[in-house]
Amino acid sequence: MKITVNGVELYYEVMGEGRPLLMIHGNSEDHTIFNEAADVLKEMYRVYLIDSRDHGQSQKVPELHYADMAQDLLAFMDALDLKDVVFYGFSDGGILGLLCAQKTDRITYLITSGANMTPKGVKAPLRAFIRTMYVLTRDQKMKMMLKEPQITWKELANIQCPAAVIAGENDLVTEEETREIALAVPNAKLMILPKEGHGSYIVHKTKIAGLIIKILGR
Repeated sequence: MKITVNGVELYYEVMGEGRPLLMIHGNSEDHTIFNEAADVLKEMYRVYLIDSRDHGQSQKVPELHYADMAQDLLAFMDALDLKDVVFYGFSDGGILGLLCAQKTDRITYLITSGANMTPKGVKAPLRAFIRTMYVLTRDQKMKMMLKEPQITWKELANIQCPAAVIAGENDLVTEEETREIALAVPNAKLMILPKEGHGSYIVHKTKIAGLIIKILGR
């Protein structure tokens, strides 16, 4: 399905019934990374898989910024009048969750995986790779990651809903950054997953579904 919100057309798929669960993918990905997890989660939740602007089947845009992407999702929730939302975000999706949860009471549980507050929160080899890719391709997705996000402790302190901040032991985001996010969000619990990487338990995996169910107590 497609919906126009915040001046941009977003593609999304919806399945299941129950409490709304938004699942937001990472940079240069699309909603299909969650297909396997959604097959499990749809038995308990109404799952919304959304392609962020300039990703997947959503509308291409001349410039890409996390603030605009977050506003798209806030407008999406408003347009569909979603309430008591569980927001799950992976990587860039986690960043968007941190931004959205500051600004709406529609989100009543936030779960992030591999999110970062600033570009320096990702490990140096990845930053070098992103710089190289941007030089070679001029891809605005790479450009955004070089300069954004710039999320402060003060902003994260505005998140009032319960939260779970997850990362793999071998994540591309530094453990220090993950721990800082968990400390800054008032009602957050920290989960560092042994032997996991950035997306090893998420991309086309059902393990993240089990974690979400466990976190929510079902």
